[in-house]
Amino acid sequence: MKITRRLLGKAALGLAGAALLMQVPAMAQDRPAPFDKPGAVKIALVRYLSTGDFFQAYLSGVEAQAKALGVDLRVLDSRQDAALQADMVDQAIALGVQGIIIQHGLTESMKEAAQRAVDAGIKVVAFDVNVENPKIPQIEQSDRDLARLALEQAIKDNGESWKAGYVYVAGIAPLDRRNETWIEFKKKYAGIKEAAMFGTLDNPIANSVANQARSVLSANPDIKVMFAPYDEFAKGVKIAVDEAGLSQDIKIYSADISTSDIAAMREPDSAWAATAATNPAVVGQVSVRALAQLLAGEDPGRNVIVPPTLITQKDLIDKDIKNMEDLSAKLPQFAHADVAMPAWMPNPNAK
Repeated sequence: MKITRRLLGKAALGLAGAALLMQVPAMAQDRPAPFDKPGAVKIALVRYLSTGDFFQAYLSGVEAQAKALGVDLRVLDSRQDAALQADMVDQAIALGVQGIIIQHGLTESMKEAAQRAVDAGIKVVAFDVNVENPKIPQIEQSDRDLARLALEQAIKDNGESWKAGYVYVAGIAPLDRRNETWIEFKKKYAGIKEAAMFGTLDNPIANSVANQARSVLSANPDIKVMFAPYDEFAKGVKIAVDEAGLSQDIKIYSADISTSDIAAMREPDSAWAATAATNPAVVGQVSVRALAQLLAGEDPGRNVIVPPTLITQKDLIDKDIKNMEDLSAKLPQFAHADVAMPAWMPNPNAK
């Protein structure tokens, strides 16, 4: 048989292909069971809130980490229907999933549903909803730090004495945690006066909050600061402030970030001065990683906390940050959180 360059090339390609095939299962085998068999694991994401850029980015993070692990992901969206969300946990159990991520919701409706999943032998993690179960890790954005960073910037910008409007809806775990920090700040700084508290989660959230904010601004013309610790709240407040022609008289401080938020903060004379945020896509990744650790027999910890970053209007303009990609590139601490990241865990952000 005559050995030609063409035959040698084919042989080399064949050997390379064989090597590649051998590497794929080897990579999987380096992971603990059940992740040593890609495709064998089925998990569900059961959502309460899904409206807004934050929740779309969170979902993209969940999907990216699930794909990196090779798991079968099912997404069940209750669209803020508490009873339906509880039913969807039962649907996930019936689908035969091994793990469930509960994303937001109300304690009273999700506590028993989460327990039913645990009783069925399913591993569960909860993001921003307190299901009052010691067997279920809580994924958090360090909500108290989110509020603290935003309020510290408000004091830096406006001093220690001002009247504030405050947007809050009780019963939502992250908002309740942020509210604890707001209460502490009012105690610490006697010059901060809460002139009005309002808020709603009625869809569309920003427009519904804007309707309330119009009345608040009309009744309280001496408000100088709006603390709106959720970006959909901040969007609504900004709509009302802009319509009232008060964008140079009032400053808005919030939590969370998205590309549309960045655009709103960068507008000339924007009232939106600062926000504190974690990367919602990273939080989604961490949620899946914590669940994967449970499925692998590891302990991610009772509270899995993703640290936040302060983002000011000045940062966005000075660093020419126009979208979430720019934010991750120019504020590296925002791009990845080394949380729930054992050595065997694949990183979907790795280049």
